[in-house]
Amino acid sequence: MLFESSKVRLRKITIEDTELYHTWRNDMEVMRNTNPSLDIYTIEATRDFVERVILGSNTAKGYMILEKESEKPIGITSLMNIDAKNRNAECMIDIGEKDFWGKGYGSEALTLLLNYAFLEMNLHRVYLRVFSFNKKAVRLYEKLGFSHEGTSREALFREGVWHDIVHMGLLQGEYFKQREKSSDQQGYR
Repeated sequence: MLFESSKVRLRKITIEDTELYHTWRNDMEVMRNTNPSLDIYTIEATRDFVERVILGSNTAKGYMILEKESEKPIGITSLMNIDAKNRNAECMIDIGEKDFWGKGYGSEALTLLLNYAFLEMNLHRVYLRVFSFNKKAVRLYEKLGFSHEGTSREALFREGVWHDIVHMGLLQGEYFKQREKSSDQQGYR
């Protein structure tokens, strides 16, 4: 199934997800690695963000990540800034439930999103931005085939220190080669 793996299932985000997303969006430990502003949001601001940016945009597709066995929502993943003409999109992922960090859920969810982006939407390129101090995320993106494309030097001020923002991208052909390589290594061919 397109939106399902061994550990996770993706479903479209709905307005009913606003309150849960709001708790993740206001958890500084969760947002430390992904949100440049690290601000506290009102429920109204979160609802507006969900309605306008996630649900109301024709250039974004947002999905709730569910732990497959329990159906518990554990995070979100999205394609944003979808440029149909140039077949590009930005991707993001947040695992909001900290008990699920470091256990492969993010990798499986992002793989599902990339499969959708490259196999169904026929995108040519998917890109992302990651904070340089988020070493686990950088390793995950590299493992999935993303290449370093550039750096915005000292673009983020966090906890009294300047940090770089790393720009990474993955081309459709590279993704197919990465999938083929993974299949070979797992003995599927």
